[in-house]
Amino acid sequence: MVQHRPHTTVVLAMSADGKIADFRRSPARFGSKADIAHLEKQIAASDAVIFGAGTLRAYGTTLTVSHPQLLQRRTQEGKSPQPVHIVITQSANLNPEIHFFKQPVKRWLLTTKVGALTWEGRSQFDEILVFETPTGKIDTLTALKHLVSLHITRLVVLGGGELVASMLELDLIDELWLTVCPLILGGANAPTPVSGVGFLANLAPRLQLLEVHQVEQEVFLHYRLQRPVD
Repeated sequence: MVQHRPHTTVVLAMSADGKIADFRRSPARFGSKADIAHLEKQIAASDAVIFGAGTLRAYGTTLTVSHPQLLQRRTQEGKSPQPVHIVITQSANLNPEIHFFKQPVKRWLLTTKVGALTWEGRSQFDEILVFETPTGKIDTLTALKHLVSLHITRLVVLGGGELVASMLELDLIDELWLTVCPLILGGANAPTPVSGVGFLANLAPRLQLLEVHQVEQEVFLHYRLQRPVD
């Protein structure tokens, strides 16, 4: 575990051509039951999950732990039934009527000073975390360091591509689980697991393949970020 911040794992499903949604950015529901079970297992092993506002707007909901064995394991480990669900967003422009705000989970908002104003004094979020750079952007590095003090030592990133890109750029990702699903979505504007500006090949983050599993027509790839040995 990285001591100064949570151990962070990205978990995403994508098409065979590397898209996490279609060109309309519709909710990605092309993963199989096995993929959903895999995602639930990763969520159950975490102290918190984090996702961007775009991901939340697309689905309107979040995946909770429901499998009895996973719930039992969390109880045996002295954890609450559900990990904390953290929404990270600059503007915090979210619809308070979506189902997410009715789900039985602790909800935290990670945002800017301006974003926090919308939700102050309201009950939808249990915690509002404000970490801002001098330029008014979210200070993700400092925020993740703070999460450790709140007993968040394992963090799962559920998207979207902008969030994953920004965290990779800051070297805040330790592992990735990518499910390759048997369909082609195409589209120049369809989102991918990592968006943002992108990386030049000689400066790109490098991965070490840890595991490969095939379940029927899907392939589950488990990578670790390569880092220089001290």
